[in-house]
Amino acid sequence: MSIDSLTALVRTIPDFPKPGIQFRDITTLLADGAGLRELVDHMAAIARPLDPDLIVGVEARGFILAAALAHALGKGFVPVRKAGKLPGCTVGIDYVLEYGADRLELHEGQVPQGARVVLVDDLIATGGTARAAAQLLREQGASVLMALFAVDLPDLGGRQTLEEDGVATASIMAFAGH
Repeated sequence: MSIDSLTALVRTIPDFPKPGIQFRDITTLLADGAGLRELVDHMAAIARPLDPDLIVGVEARGFILAAALAHALGKGFVPVRKAGKLPGCTVGIDYVLEYGADRLELHEGQVPQGARVVLVDDLIATGGTARAAAQLLREQGASVLMALFAVDLPDLGGRQTLEEDGVATASIMAFAGH
């Protein structure tokens, strides 16, 4: 399956969550068995040469892709969640979004000092959440080898933001606009 075929499986929902936004919904791609397998295979081809210790997924759709990628690579999976969702002792980071503030957390000690990680999410837009997740991982002593996304919205500058922060970034598909 080609990248164009994968791209065709991503549904665009106009004016969601607000007017002028073109929401790129990967759930339609996830529901297609061949498409999901191909997407994970493409992600694995990028991540495998990096030989990460862990695959870290950002809530919520990032969990799906990160867990599948971890399975494909035979690596462990670590979730980065929104505040208050993890039951054990956590470490976290507060960050500012274009529409407010939020907090990301992970279980304390789950990412060992010196761990080599690949950070995964479904989509990169402005890069705020991925940047915060990368910072949180670095604060735990991890080396963030790459941030890997199914979809990039390059017009919003997230990839550039991450790369300026020293995080290598890759995506499988890109969509123009918001």
